[in-house]
Amino acid sequence: MGRKWRSWVLPAAALALLAAGCESAPDARKKPAAAPSTSAARPVARVCAEPAAGPAKAPAGAVTVDPEKVGDLATKTKNSPPNTTFWLRPGRHRLQPDRYAQVIPKKGNRYLGAPGAVLDGRKANQYAFGGSARDVTIRHLTVQRFVAPPDEGVVNHDSADGWVIEHATIQHNSGAGLMAGARQRVRANCLRGNGQYGMNAYKATGRLRDLVVEGNEIVGNNTDDWERRRKGCGCTGGIKFWAVDGADVRGNWVHDNRGTGLWADTNNNDFRIEDNVLETNDGAALIYETSYNAVIRKNTIRRNNWVEGRRYADRGDNFPFATVYVSESGGEPRIRARTDKIEISRNVLENNWSGITLWENADRFCNSPANTSSGDCTLLVKDTDRCARPAIATAPLYGDCRWKTQRVDIHDNRFVLDKSVVDCGAKCDRMAVLANYGTYPDWSPYQGERVAEAITRKQHNRWHDNAYLGPWKFVAHDPSRVLDFGQWQDTPYRQDAGSTFRARDGG
Repeated sequence: MGRKWRSWVLPAAALALLAAGCESAPDARKKPAAAPSTSAARPVARVCAEPAAGPAKAPAGAVTVDPEKVGDLATKTKNSPPNTTFWLRPGRHRLQPDRYAQVIPKKGNRYLGAPGAVLDGRKANQYAFGGSARDVTIRHLTVQRFVAPPDEGVVNHDSADGWVIEHATIQHNSGAGLMAGARQRVRANCLRGNGQYGMNAYKATGRLRDLVVEGNEIVGNNTDDWERRRKGCGCTGGIKFWAVDGADVRGNWVHDNRGTGLWADTNNNDFRIEDNVLETNDGAALIYETSYNAVIRKNTIRRNNWVEGRRYADRGDNFPFATVYVSESGGEPRIRARTDKIEISRNVLENNWSGITLWENADRFCNSPANTSSGDCTLLVKDTDRCARPAIATAPLYGDCRWKTQRVDIHDNRFVLDKSVVDCGAKCDRMAVLANYGTYPDWSPYQGERVAEAITRKQHNRWHDNAYLGPWKFVAHDPSRVLDFGQWQDTPYRQDAGSTFRARDGG
């Protein structure tokens, strides 16, 4: 699940940049005090500070779990039939001290926590709830201090289908607090301070379909700083989505994560990301990468990417490192979804490190050594080996063997930048559509400026009817072409028809 960034230099230099990772001094996370927001206030899901209380008494027919008996929850689960309801008394519940001790639910089981019920892994157990049973429900329970390995999770460790996790607090665990299966519902939870992710939406076999993530607070994740431990891994953030087909991500408060807030990486499709508040994440608020067909609308996105954006700028990187980063992703009518484009509309982006970047790596495609998506290919090509010479040089494989940033429609957004707030010098004010000069491998049919020309002028990527306040600049084709608003609107780019631009005094 690696990061596939950008480079305008030779591939060796690109790899060196990745190898540099996201190292920073301990004080790199410090941010200037934020100015009052100029955007309309959007309610946020303050789940962590105001959790909903669970049932104070055992529901009729429920099995009561005693916190004084070590392993009582796992034992009673094993000895009870499917579709049993368990009520966990107030107190600290523990598993047996074996690292692999865990609760293995049966189909249809329900786990309800009383006020103050905590399942504590004591930094000894790796997993809290695992197994393949479907349609399990967990509500009103705090799950904490488990030590899952990287890329693995504590709750629903095996990505079983149909789970419902609601009003839970999943915090201070290693790895991911939560994994996801098909038809999973994740609502009104506090996913806080986990070592790698709040949630890792990944299923080892097949595609993960029909996921709802609604009304959660996702805060302070990646406490173990995996970007430092695995240079350039791209394996951190609030939530990571991998090969998810159909997701509604709405009404969440995603903030103060050490890395990206929401990251959809590799062959995701049919996302609706709406009505969220994404703020003060160290990296981008949202990355949509090597994926397809999404609606991103009515989100409030503010004060993101100050740490990672500044880090790259201080290294002399001229890439427009954005707070909404669309990387090799676009609309594809041949893949079934609720939309056939990526529509980014009616969002407010305020005082972030740069705005929206549309990017396509000319050297990244199926069967290329520069493809860091674990050998995956596009959803249009089943057999990666087909993406080779001579067939890749002609249609249909010439188009189908690469993830293309195409059919992106950016409209009716408000972009606000006050450099007295962000304090960022000259590199935090970019909106961009660009690619690198193709060079690698030597048999690539995408060498030269072919991809840069395509993403800029031929792939139906369009800004229009937006409002800009502040000293915005625009990058087209490659990082060297930095434009003012008039040049951006003029030929040959003709972007932002119907948009307004007002530079802020003192910008």
